[in-house]
Amino acid sequence: MALAGCPDSFLHRPYYQDQAEQTSAQGTGALAAPRLPTQPGRLKSHQEDDVDLETLMDDMNTSLESLYPSCSMQSDTVPLCQNGQHTRGQPPPSGSKSHQPQVSPWQKVQRSQPVHILAVRRLQEEDQQFRTSSLPAIPNPFPELCGPKSPPAVPPGSLPPSQDVAKQDVKVFGEDGTCKVVEILTDMTARDLCQLLVYKSHCVDDNSWALVEHHPQLGIERCLEDHELVVQVESTMASESKFLFRKNYAKYEFFKNPTTFFPEQMVTLCQQSNGSQTHLLQIFLNSSSCPEVQGFLHVKELGRKSWKKLYMCLRRSGLYCSTKGVSKEPRHLQFLADLEDCSVFSLISGKKQYSAPTDYGFCIKTNKLMHDSKELRLLCAEDEQGRTCWMTAFRLLKYGVLLYQSYRLPQQKKPLLSSFSTPVRSVSENSLVAMDFSGQTGRVIENPAEAQSAALEEGHAWRKRSTRMNVLGSQSPLHPSTLSTVIHRTQQWFHGRISREESHRIIKQQGLVDGLFLLRDSQSNPKAFVLTLCHHQKIKNFQILPYEEDGQMFFSLDDGNTRFSDLIQLVDFYQLNKGVLPCKLKHHCIRVAL
Repeated sequence: MALAGCPDSFLHRPYYQDQAEQTSAQGTGALAAPRLPTQPGRLKSHQEDDVDLETLMDDMNTSLESLYPSCSMQSDTVPLCQNGQHTRGQPPPSGSKSHQPQVSPWQKVQRSQPVHILAVRRLQEEDQQFRTSSLPAIPNPFPELCGPKSPPAVPPGSLPPSQDVAKQDVKVFGEDGTCKVVEILTDMTARDLCQLLVYKSHCVDDNSWALVEHHPQLGIERCLEDHELVVQVESTMASESKFLFRKNYAKYEFFKNPTTFFPEQMVTLCQQSNGSQTHLLQIFLNSSSCPEVQGFLHVKELGRKSWKKLYMCLRRSGLYCSTKGVSKEPRHLQFLADLEDCSVFSLISGKKQYSAPTDYGFCIKTNKLMHDSKELRLLCAEDEQGRTCWMTAFRLLKYGVLLYQSYRLPQQKKPLLSSFSTPVRSVSENSLVAMDFSGQTGRVIENPAEAQSAALEEGHAWRKRSTRMNVLGSQSPLHPSTLSTVIHRTQQWFHGRISREESHRIIKQQGLVDGLFLLRDSQSNPKAFVLTLCHHQKIKNFQILPYEEDGQMFFSLDDGNTRFSDLIQLVDFYQLNKGVLPCKLKHHCIRVAL
């Protein structure tokens, strides 16, 4: 705070205070700064402008007391009294002159900037104390933890040391060519990544999604096992290779029906089997057992383009070929590949790229191999069932119980999530009754036949042909007959104008299981459609023809015996009834855009 134009440091420097007290008795002319000559003429001209310093001090003291009455003149926080004397009996610093303080107006001025700050701080403390006291007292729920002798709640060393888990970006492609870059942890498995992609893509998690290791330069691909680490697999892939995200319904199909995957003539068991499916799986999963898969395969010679048909034998120790007919004696068996450091892949286009004798080719690739196709152990079966048997046996003999644990994991979690996954209804479905609101008041339909007819009439009312016309005389844009011809294009099982070969390729990629299907436009008839269905690992095609009756369009699979107003109704029917098909429609092929 400035006093009559003086700087703030004037009140804090004892030297200037002594000078001011000495010059107050001599006159106003001695108020000049030390070592500066006085100017008598100037002092004489300004004598009338001098202000009484004592009166000014009294006025300031009175104003300060009125503003801060809570701060007494005996404040303990003032570090220095007048003339540089220290308070609380502290000795003066060395080198300072000790003299008695003089009674002067400066004694009344014992406040400065620090006193003002102290007052503000005290007001803030009082305000905070008032707020705290106004709150209700909350009892301490753990008083034993607040004692000085109480042991710590968590003993030191009980918690594991915090470790930062490394992260890595992985690029995943969809079947439609879309791509998504996902940041994952280095210890994330293929199942975890699939669940993450399902969540980000808003898909239905039915435990049939798979991560595919695709090598376009080698023309091979395989589905990663759910327990495999994604980062570890990516380290063995070339720069041109990539991950694909797609459906694979046949990933664990052999656990449900193993007899269809392992024909009796191809499997030799180390012990007598009772023919049950459970016993067959136990033999393959038991590491102490020695099952064998044998049969003829076409084998491509390393470094050559020729193929040879040899008798092969797959054991836990590896893959062998017989050099003498079908003999399995040790001296006639030649070692071809090991199971530990290899993975089994299916050939994408074996005939075109490797001149394979059939379309059912597969290969065994070491984890260190990235680019050179000459080191691939290329094999080819006679049919799809043979190829599936060899590839499934390879997976079971290599991973064993890990595959079964991955298969059982979703089933073990299902009972825990059943109460959350099913919709909760406020009333039971058994308490619902059919109502008729055609009259002024509603009534309960007690006749079952009448209730069923009312339900059918209400369910198909929106499909009926409308006779409304717009102002121009043309049909309404929402005409039901127009809607029935295009509504199927919004469904995931409809794949548009694709060829027969493309539809077969999609079904093979997503697993040759019974009931896997898709619908597409017919190439021979522009008004017809084709149902492509898989049954017993074979793909069949059924043509859906349109029929018109009384100006209304219908679709049928059996030459008009069973008619449907649109393809959605047709698919719903054959999902519940086999009809003329070899099996019911169970799984539909789907393409997801990431």
